Amino acid sequence: MTDTATATELSRSRTLWELITRRAALTPDTTVLIEAAEDPTADRTLTFGELRDRSERVAAGLYDMGVRPGTVVAWQLPTRIETVLLSVALARIGAVQTPVIPFYRDREVGFALREAKADFLAIPGVWRGHDYPAMARRLGARGVFDAYASLPDGDPAVLPPPPASGTDVRWIYWTSGTTSDPKGVLHTDRSLIAGGSCLAHALHLTPSDVGSMAFPYAHIAGPDYTVMLLLYGFPAVLFEKFAMPDALDGYRRHGVTVAGGSTAFYSMFLTEQRKAPDVPLIPTLRLLAGGGAPKPPEIYHAVVRELGCQLTHGYGMTEVPMITMGAPDDTTENLATTEGRPPEGMSIRITTPDGTPLPADTDGEVRLRGEAVCQGYLGRERSAEVFDHDGYLITGDLGHLTPDGYLVLTGRSKDVIIRKGENISAKEIEDLLHRLPGVADVAVIGLPDQIRGERVCAVIEQPEGAAPLTLPQLTAYLRTEGLATHKLPEQLELLTPLPRNEALRKVLKYKLRERYA
Repeated sequence: MTDTATATELSRSRTLWELITRRAALTPDTTVLIEAAEDPTADRTLTFGELRDRSERVAAGLYDMGVRPGTVVAWQLPTRIETVLLSVALARIGAVQTPVIPFYRDREVGFALREAKADFLAIPGVWRGHDYPAMARRLGARGVFDAYASLPDGDPAVLPPPPASGTDVRWIYWTSGTTSDPKGVLHTDRSLIAGGSCLAHALHLTPSDVGSMAFPYAHIAGPDYTVMLLLYGFPAVLFEKFAMPDALDGYRRHGVTVAGGSTAFYSMFLTEQRKAPDVPLIPTLRLLAGGGAPKPPEIYHAVVRELGCQLTHGYGMTEVPMITMGAPDDTTENLATTEGRPPEGMSIRITTPDGTPLPADTDGEVRLRGEAVCQGYLGRERSAEVFDHDGYLITGDLGHLTPDGYLVLTGRSKDVIIRKGENISAKEIEDLLHRLPGVADVAVIGLPDQIRGERVCAVIEQPEGAAPLTLPQLTAYLRTEGLATHKLPEQLELLTPLPRNEALRKVLKYKLRERYA
């Protein structure tokens, strides 16, 4: 079979463990994970066969500790080989695992442990100066063990048969909880495999590619990316700590061909390339790919022009790990201005607030239905709020479908600024400002205003050494770009750096609203 045919067949696996065993049988000696250390001599690797065999021994050790099918195990671990082994081991048992981003602290971790009713918690000991055992004691966590001191180990003969159903809830991921408590998002093996399959098939990958994970493995992108590796049988370089320019050596020495993460990652690569414009930043790189945050068209053009590689961007969220994805052979216009197309099995409906479907090229609410969509949230009342009567997930995003099926996002419902009764898209202004010299990144927000209802505020992060922008300069530029007068920012704030989350480096607009309100 061709690589694509093999990947398509593997994507029909019922469970993650089935997918792992099938890939290991096909290419047992092929490397799947490369852990990039600061000292190149300390790099570690793992093959598909070792992933299967070692994770099954870890599963046996967990079973000896009392972990059974359905047992809830929380883990708060950085991006290391041990993290992947533990997660796969839990999938082998059929436990319910709830990954927690390693940068979260007492409030978020305590909430996740209580809500999920976790029986066990895996931690990394002391990592990057934070004492995880001490935090676990403060929180009264149960079944705490240090997964980095020593992974559990045992005889696989003690294990029950692997789980047969891929539609049982075995994953609880957590939303960021920006203005309220996080929500526990319920996933199945099949929803994660479906999401990863969308990503893998869109990118036209081959076994000769080398990918990279520069984001926390505890993010929903972790299994998304792992499924992609399993389908096409190629490795990824893991970065426990991602910082530029230090991480570049790992990309170069392992010949990474596919990199990315989110718009912030694209910008970091561009910043480094501009330090030596005539020297390829990563000579083997052919594709940047990511999602999780809006992509201004100028970022796409800059990547292609300056990094000399293609950029494909997609649309995903914790509730639906992959919704649409651009493909390398899409047109320049579609790659620059859309989020790509949905895969087979993903239905996108654009509606009015009451759920009435809208035609192509008409902005409305984005609603989703398909196998990659989560099963809801912990607590039925929360799930009832986000699914409409046809079973479509109400995303809170706004956008439209083009006549040929590409999705264009125009913002979040809360990112629509209502000024004197007129709706203003923050994203429209942001896309224009990304083309203005002296702007490294920008967030446009609405702030309370007694006269206007809301006023438009642009918060700009400038590159090092740039002359401070002024509001008159900003508005003069936007006028020349044809922006309507009522959409012009009335307030400018310069802030470096913009506040971002620790996963995909998304700008946290709620913090900006709190700061400048």
